[in-house]
Amino acid sequence: MNLEDILQEFVNFVEPLNWFFILYFLIVNLTYIVLVFVSLFYIKKQEKYNKVFNLTGLFQSELYAPVSILAPAFNEELNIIPSVEALLQLQYPDFEVIVINDGSSDATLERLIEHFELYTILTPKKLKLSHKPIKTVFKSNRYPNLKVVDKVNGRKADALNAGINISTKELLCAIDADSILDPDVLKKLLKAFVEDENVVAAGGIVRIANGCKIEDYIVKEVGLPKTYLGRIQAVEYLRSYLFGRVGWDYLDSLLIISGAFGVFSREAVMKVGGYLHDTVGEDMELVVRMHRYYRERDLDYRIRFLPEPVCWTEVPEDWSVLGRQRNRWQRGLADTLWRHRKMLFRPKFGRLGFMAMPYFVFVELLGPIVELFGFAYFFIVILIGSLNATFTTLFLISAILLGIILSMSAVICEEFTYRRYPSVKDVLMLSFYAFIENMGFRQVHTMWRFSGLYKFLRGDKKWGVMTRKGLESNDSESVNRKKTKEELIKQLKSAGYWSVVIIIPILLLLLVYSSVVEQGYAPNIFKIIGDIAQNL
Repeated sequence: MNLEDILQEFVNFVEPLNWFFILYFLIVNLTYIVLVFVSLFYIKKQEKYNKVFNLTGLFQSELYAPVSILAPAFNEELNIIPSVEALLQLQYPDFEVIVINDGSSDATLERLIEHFELYTILTPKKLKLSHKPIKTVFKSNRYPNLKVVDKVNGRKADALNAGINISTKELLCAIDADSILDPDVLKKLLKAFVEDENVVAAGGIVRIANGCKIEDYIVKEVGLPKTYLGRIQAVEYLRSYLFGRVGWDYLDSLLIISGAFGVFSREAVMKVGGYLHDTVGEDMELVVRMHRYYRERDLDYRIRFLPEPVCWTEVPEDWSVLGRQRNRWQRGLADTLWRHRKMLFRPKFGRLGFMAMPYFVFVELLGPIVELFGFAYFFIVILIGSLNATFTTLFLISAILLGIILSMSAVICEEFTYRRYPSVKDVLMLSFYAFIENMGFRQVHTMWRFSGLYKFLRGDKKWGVMTRKGLESNDSESVNRKKTKEELIKQLKSAGYWSVVIIIPILLLLLVYSSVVEQGYAPNIFKIIGDIAQNL
């Protein structure tokens, strides 16, 4: 059997589902578009409310609960000093910073000891949450509210549990050690706890620091990343963090608070047993477990998302690193949904059981399977030349055009609300990347998610190495790296990804052009060129 026969067999096998693919993409993209505009309405409403709320004087310092900021760090020597300095400069009356060095093999601990003039203190004896052994606890001579915990490596969840045990404040703020927070971020985020005493957790938006101007450990000027992958992620983060999660908050069905930035009631976290050690999606798992704990006991609670408090983080600008990150996210999602599968379609869980959980199961979890087969079927049909005009048109509209509209609407809505990108050039550039995101990158991203689901089914719970350049480093360092065998392999992988990103838009453009030519709306340039060449 030759390749053409194999491809034809695949088309024959998948063909009965072709209308299902169209329906799937239609529902998913339209749902996201609705969420974006619901979020826009909700944000505008909140802005009006905040103007009144802020004038009432409720944000005087004595109304805020004290906060312990937990920053797990593993091999973060590039970013650790500016990140911790930024945390210590937050505008908040009562907080402590606890950096948990989770068995770093680089100079993370040495840099902390030297820069902050650390000295050893006694480790508390009563540690309620389990975790790997703590080696040493330090305090700073320079900053009385800074503690550093040095412990045996146990991954992020284990490190957070150690930080919770050492913490002494009423609220916990869990962030990534490479993150930079806006100075007033805690005041903005803790508004949720002031407004409603039943709030047990709240998350803020995560924005991309790549391309921003950073001075004195603060983001002074917002800019776009300089790379293709960085800019694509800027669009992604607007769509998923700003408008996706605002929409779920409006529906009181938020299942995710990013591990990069979230505030929790210490009492509530202790009640549910802290973070789980044996998952790579500890942030989402904790939030879903809190939902389940309070719903099963009929206790009043709320879990919120606020779009104003901003956490800035470095995103991967390397194909391999980004792929490992998205693979891990998919495995974490699968693990969380499997652990809490009893919440699905259970009346006791209300909107969570009938809206949020089904959406995350059938769209976020199983979506890569549908998308991969859908795109594979579409492009193989093009390759073997058995296109159906009606199917092709509807597929392009539902899978590509609506995806473009979704991404573009997120960028436009950002301009109508927070306008974090003040430059017209940046907005136009974001709009361009919102347009091209669905052609090439989305298909690569689908493969990463599919791989993550496959690895979850095989029991893979590896975290994966996340290498960083550093928020204030120069790209010239990476240019001058020695070309090793690993570097060559990485470049070959990148070339493969780039080929997908380039070839797919070309195929789609040729497909659209051929359809236009067939309808008689444009001349056949290829035929004209062929005729000219033949005459010559």
